Amino acid sequence: MKPISQIEPSELKSRLQSGENIYMIDVREDDEVAHGMIAGAKHIPMGDIPSRLDEIPRNTEVIFICRSGRRSEHVCNFLSHQGIDNIVNMSGGMLQWYADEE
Repeated sequence: MKPISQIEPSELKSRLQSGENIYMIDVREDDEVAHGMIAGAKHIPMGDIPSRLDEIPRNTEVIFICRSGRRSEHVCNFLSHQGIDNIVNMSGGMLQWYADEE
């Protein structure tokens, strides 16, 4: 099994700012995303991923996001075991996303 691809929040920001159309899934809980999400991200809580696999595209890169990068990495590992390999974890999560803005 190959290691999960990672993307830094700063790289994701640059790609979004350049107008790239990126498929992102935020796996945080409802109360967490209520405080803000990356514009354009889809919300599927981590616990719902196994029952919503059909919502994850297979023909384009999908970036997974959580608070710190741990839950999204667990989701990426789970999906990798399901044979889904077009997945990328945003390392550092939303904590790093916001820290980069300061």
